[in-house]
Amino acid sequence: MINLFQKTHKLNSSTFLKNGLKSYCTSSSNNNGNKTIKLDFIEPNKYREKINNFSSTSPKPASTSGNSLNSADDSVYSVLNTEDLILNQIKISKSPFIKVAGADIDGVLRGKYLDKDKFESAVKKGFGFCSVIFGWDSGDVCYDNVAFTGNHTGYPDVNAKLDVGTYRTIPWEYDVPFFLMDFVKPNGEPLPICPRQVLKRVVRMCQDHQLEPLMGMEFEWYNYREDNHTIREKSYNNLTPLTNGMFGYSLLRTSQNSEFMNSLSELRGFGVPLEGLHTETGPGVYEAAIRFSSALEAGDRAILFKQSAKEIASLQGIIASFMAKPYQHLPGCSGHMHQNFASPDGKNLFHDPSAPNEMSEMFKSFVAGQLLLLPEFLPFFAPNINSYKRLVDGYWAPTTPTWGIDNRTVAIRVLKQGKATRSEFRVPGSDVNPYISIAASFAAGLYGVLNKLELKSPPVSQNSYDLYKQGLVSRLPRSLSESTELLAKSTIAKELLGAEFVDHFVETRRWEYRQFNHQVHKWELERYFEII
Repeated sequence: MINLFQKTHKLNSSTFLKNGLKSYCTSSSNNNGNKTIKLDFIEPNKYREKINNFSSTSPKPASTSGNSLNSADDSVYSVLNTEDLILNQIKISKSPFIKVAGADIDGVLRGKYLDKDKFESAVKKGFGFCSVIFGWDSGDVCYDNVAFTGNHTGYPDVNAKLDVGTYRTIPWEYDVPFFLMDFVKPNGEPLPICPRQVLKRVVRMCQDHQLEPLMGMEFEWYNYREDNHTIREKSYNNLTPLTNGMFGYSLLRTSQNSEFMNSLSELRGFGVPLEGLHTETGPGVYEAAIRFSSALEAGDRAILFKQSAKEIASLQGIIASFMAKPYQHLPGCSGHMHQNFASPDGKNLFHDPSAPNEMSEMFKSFVAGQLLLLPEFLPFFAPNINSYKRLVDGYWAPTTPTWGIDNRTVAIRVLKQGKATRSEFRVPGSDVNPYISIAASFAAGLYGVLNKLELKSPPVSQNSYDLYKQGLVSRLPRSLSESTELLAKSTIAKELLGAEFVDHFVETRRWEYRQFNHQVHKWELERYFEII
């Protein structure tokens, strides 16, 4: 039921709900005492930009109760129920369908289009979605080793719940409304193996300790003048890159493809604002930095960025690839994460101007936790066979659990920038599931903070690859099979992320390397066919 408050007050950003489309109303009385209500709807993507730019130090409502928000000066804002507002927006939308999607274990968005009547029911009651979303791999081949679903269960539906706070419209698809969804148990509790729910779990853990996880993600990816037909016709060989040569930070290359660059700027209209966009070293390689936000919003933005970049590229005859390492002799593609903890009032808890390197004790413990758990958590950041082809010495990717001040050869690059002090976690590739990698990285950091771990290793100021060769630091696992078996033994991972999720994830990674091991590769034919 829509709730209207009688007293009119100018809407302040602090009255917006944390998530969700918000509209506001003004009320006035005529001479007969009858109230007139005027609704001013906020376009969803502009709303998302406004709420995510809102400073946490701005005045907050003193209390919340139901759908009411009371301000500190006891003035009552005119606020409507979020669900009802969104349903009204959908009803007046010109689009006959609404697009909904959720992430599978590999970070692939799976979804469908719902008509308006079905959507209204889905918002209020949820809807069924085939459990195979967590029962198959990225190639739609069903696992034979997971407990959650399979032939042994008959692949029943799992309950999907739309997150109305993720309301967007898609600028390049006739402004069709879009929502992300979570998966829940029949009783409404979070489904433990749902990646977005895993991130929500970690965010709640942080917030229970008055810590707000904040981050921004960066992606590198290759672009080719191909489509999903030509790459198969060419057997993925001799593909035509968007641009030729190793030309990072090139203004020439971006101007030569200005239409594509300008199209990517439409992501702001989709609630995925970019702080920067440029070419990276490598033929057809681009890098995008997504604006800093709360951890859950960062996860949403990251997974939507990958999907959107592919859709926008496809409209221009380009195929975008987020594979970690497409070519042996070219750099791989990263998915770096810039992170810090903020206090409830918005203070950066990683910054201490009086401390060495301006790192607070909390920051040092955060880094210590991530370094300690990195080897056993590695599959969360390098989830595929190909991920480990990127993690090789000398190719702009870390291979050791090390840290340093503004050092790009280490796993954790510390940036001391005053109030913007943060870490750059450089291990993930662009092939990660953002929800899982964000959850695991903050969980590891939180483990260090709660256990007050000491950062005993000094910052690396030189080439970290040389330190390993000299036997001064350890090497991260070199393969998915090696790292997965470490994760399988990790009691800390199960404690932080949930045993059911970790067990399921481990089995999916075992499946992945089992599929690879059964293949006969070109390298084997060239090496053994004639000579052996």
